[in-house]
Amino acid sequence: MRTIMVMFDTLTRKYLPNYGNDWVSAPNFKRLQEHCTQFSSFYSGSLPCMPARRELHTGKYNFLHRGWGPLEPFDRSSFEILSQNGIYTHLITDHSHYWEDGGATYHNRYSSWEGFRGQEGDRYVARDAAVKLPEQTHPLNKQGISVVQHYRNRTRQQTQEEMSSVRTFAAGIDFLQEHKDLDNWFVQIEAFDPHEPFYVPQKFRKMYGLPEEETLFWPRYGGLPEEYKNDMDLCRKEYAALISMCDESLGKVLDFMDENDMWKDTALIVNTDHGFLLGEHEYLGKNFPPCYDELVHLPFFLHIPQLAEGGECDALCSTVDIAPTLLELYGVDASLLSETDGRSIKAVLEGREPAKEHILFGMHGSFTCWTDGRCVYMKAGSADNNLYEYTMMPTNIRGYFSEEQLKNAEIVNPGRFSNHIPVMKMPSKTYSIACQFGDQLYDLERDPEQEHNLASETDCSPFNQKLSQALTEAGAPEEEFTRLGI
Repeated sequence: MRTIMVMFDTLTRKYLPNYGNDWVSAPNFKRLQEHCTQFSSFYSGSLPCMPARRELHTGKYNFLHRGWGPLEPFDRSSFEILSQNGIYTHLITDHSHYWEDGGATYHNRYSSWEGFRGQEGDRYVARDAAVKLPEQTHPLNKQGISVVQHYRNRTRQQTQEEMSSVRTFAAGIDFLQEHKDLDNWFVQIEAFDPHEPFYVPQKFRKMYGLPEEETLFWPRYGGLPEEYKNDMDLCRKEYAALISMCDESLGKVLDFMDENDMWKDTALIVNTDHGFLLGEHEYLGKNFPPCYDELVHLPFFLHIPQLAEGGECDALCSTVDIAPTLLELYGVDASLLSETDGRSIKAVLEGREPAKEHILFGMHGSFTCWTDGRCVYMKAGSADNNLYEYTMMPTNIRGYFSEEQLKNAEIVNPGRFSNHIPVMKMPSKTYSIACQFGDQLYDLERDPEQEHNLASETDCSPFNQKLSQALTEAGAPEEEFTRLGI
């Protein structure tokens, strides 16, 4: 068995022709329908970037116990398990969070890895030298150190070929060229794009009638003021332009598979971690608003040799299902992951396992959500800071936990989450106060755009019971039930 995983960051399903979009140019995404099963009910689990990747490795929900952080010593990584069972695993990425404090243990779980620098605010090119910033920027554009860093990084990415995501795919093709006649390998070609900033060569901007100068190309996270709503058309086109560049890179992988007749013996996964809000629900970005469909209802494509090609699957699936699926593809015992929240998608497609009846998703200290694919229930919880981190590695995205947190640490055993190994429990804070929005309930069949919150006019007791049961099954900590009031 051989497997190619092509992973993008911040890929919103509503911008792909596969899911009904009629104005974004992405013909290679459309090509996926020829060989891949397209999933219509695939969801994120934990938001945002690194929490999602922890689920990719462990098959367990991250957000109930931990915010942004590294893989832990007690975690069992699907990719490391594959390596230990004779499968060569290789990661190629330009996702700079892998080599920051809150992500530095992920890439080392593969047999080998290759990284390309310079995305977003990656602390890459020295920024104490002169940095040429635009004379005028849109009021909604992000500001601060990461923006300065981004413009320094761009001095080394003047052409499309020099851009880090393009280099990532080029290295991916090199790997495929070297391994096309070998067996028992897995490669993850992971691009940070189309994550913001929407930096893209002019040839893609021209496709959407965009001017040469960037407009709202790096939207900051938060509410969308009324006076800037008309500017969202430009912002969406810049995002679309970056998707079109991603599509061109994806096409090179598909071309290689076609030219080398790899569909008969090579699995393909095309996935993402989460989506993005570009004015929908009057918000930009992620992290702060409720977990709307644009953020968590994801595009997902899967090709498995010897299974029927093409078609659509409406089975309810999520990121936690990828790890046990990978192990089954290679005939490796999925129990080595230990008590996962995931289920093999291959088994579901073959009818050996039933589809899930519900899944969870959310963000640590923010909304805790339940869906059965028809209804989405987002529980906001109280404003009380009854929140903790369970960890052996007290780091955030960049930097360590505070001294106050460390001084208040206690040793506990959180059960299945830590594989029953004692860890530190430390008080935590959240920058996303879900209680300001209140509980959210949507009927996706009648209200797919989630415009009418039913929570205030519905008896939500049955949904609280369903959420409580799902949290119990997932081994949620006691304070999560208290915080949510269920």
